[in-house]
Amino acid sequence: MTNEDARELESELARLHQEHRDLDVAIDALHQSPAPDLLRLQRLKKRKLLLRDRIAFIEDQITPDIIA
Repeated sequence: MTNEDARELESELARLHQEHRDLDVAIDALHQSPAPDLLRLQRLKKRKLLLRDRIAFIEDQITPDIIA
């Protein structure tokens, strides 16, 4: 992996972490509303899970394999 590839992955990782945090806030706000939109809540949670999987994949790409 080149330095440029690593920088691109780090940049994407930062963006995904920010989006994940934003979804946390949105989900909490929906939970606090008097009549939460359950379909929207379900979609946000699904998006958050997809982001978590993508974050884990990128972190695995960045972290070198170390054989102990």
